[in-house]
Amino acid sequence: MVSRLKCTAKNIFFGYVSSIISLLLGFISRTIFIKILSTTYLGVNGLFINVLGVLSFAELGIGTAMNYSLYKPVAEKDIEKLKSLMDFYKIAYRVIALVVTIIGLTLLPFLKYIVKDPGNVGNISVYYLIFLFNTVTSYFVSYKFSLVNAEQKNYIFSNINTITSFVTVIMQIITLILFKNFLYYLLVAAVIGLIQKIFINRYLNKKYPYLLDKNTKKITKEELKPIKTNVIALIWHKIGEISIYQTDNIVISTFINVTTVGIISNYNLLITSVSTFITIIFNSAIASLGNLMATEDVSKQYNTFKVYRFAAFWLYGFSSIAFYILLSPFITLWIGSEMIISDFTVLLIMINYYMVGHRICINNIKSAGGIFDQDKYVALLQGVVNLVVSIIMVKLIGLPGVYIGTIMSGILATVIKPIIVYKYAFQKDVRYYFIDGLKFASAVTFSLVICWIIKYNIIKNVTMFNFIVMMVVVTLVPNFLFLLFFRKNDEFIYIKNIILSKISRR
Repeated sequence: MVSRLKCTAKNIFFGYVSSIISLLLGFISRTIFIKILSTTYLGVNGLFINVLGVLSFAELGIGTAMNYSLYKPVAEKDIEKLKSLMDFYKIAYRVIALVVTIIGLTLLPFLKYIVKDPGNVGNISVYYLIFLFNTVTSYFVSYKFSLVNAEQKNYIFSNINTITSFVTVIMQIITLILFKNFLYYLLVAAVIGLIQKIFINRYLNKKYPYLLDKNTKKITKEELKPIKTNVIALIWHKIGEISIYQTDNIVISTFINVTTVGIISNYNLLITSVSTFITIIFNSAIASLGNLMATEDVSKQYNTFKVYRFAAFWLYGFSSIAFYILLSPFITLWIGSEMIISDFTVLLIMINYYMVGHRICINNIKSAGGIFDQDKYVALLQGVVNLVVSIIMVKLIGLPGVYIGTIMSGILATVIKPIIVYKYAFQKDVRYYFIDGLKFASAVTFSLVICWIIKYNIIKNVTMFNFIVMMVVVTLVPNFLFLLFFRKNDEFIYIKNIILSKISRR
């Protein structure tokens, strides 16, 4: 237990260092980008990231299945088993790289239908090919990070990524200032990214020399059987995941225009940059959860999950309120009121953000416990609902319609996935999960309404002083109300005691 906590804490610390640096550099880079180029270029950038995200379908969930299959041999230090598994995954990922390349090249003639109203932004096809190159080359090294993650050493990637991000952003800023050219901007990132991948490959080969051992046994049919089962299940998950998370920008670009994708990307930058600090906490614990699921009894797993989930409610609940109240005023002060979207659209984005954040615990416990097959069709159903509803609603009401589709698909997962996890992982009655979920959602809604009323009376005109006042209000009010509502909650008491014990040791 102590070892798991130490590894998680180390992953969180270095993850935070990486995020703080990325956050600062991201804002500087985005500000210069908008001033020198235009929002349309931002839209192209965001759109191609999503298009390539769709192409990640070729990965078919092998990465998730791979992470799960490595937890046990890593815990048991079974080098021979690790060699066999990693050799298998190396071949699989090379095939994936080839498939992504072929599918990616086939999409080239259809770009003109996806990128609506691009204006005079240059050669769209060349930009797309650079994005494709970045994606394909990542498959030659990314599979090795599963071994690092299984050892609960995510901080290794965080540290490397921090250095690379720093160098990339600085060079991109210099390139923008000197040349004012989007193509050069992309090429800088591609070259530095390639150097990073070569370095990572050599570093991991040195750290795990057995990866270079040619004397490797092929995995047996018995060992391959659960991997195949998980991968087949994860194919469905992957289709659904892509349909939900990688298609919004494509729908917006196709049915509205690519400039709107650029405007939304500013909101996404802020949300991602800040929420990364929360996501790190939960994602840093995945490997530890895998170790927990492999070594502890169900009662211990369940109690840990409840604490994990309560922390997710508090952090995602608070941040969703803060985002809704502060996002548009911040963007107004940062880059101008012409870059804001309607409050209704922001509210929909935040509802989806809270739902996704609240589901992170269920998803992580599923991954850690290898529960992939039981809900494989749920993700596909989500994807269909998201695409159909988003396309219908975007035609009827415009931009908000895209996020209505996303929310409706999310409701399916919010209801079905806990039922499956409670049945197969915990053997518990799931109604308690939903009762707690209703309490949490009610607390968030009540706190949001109070903050909105205060905002309505304070921020009539956006000024730096009013914004700072609202930051203080949003920090104090939700956290005070959460404390008031849940101070006697067992999970709150457990977390409080851990914090107090840490403080008392100093």
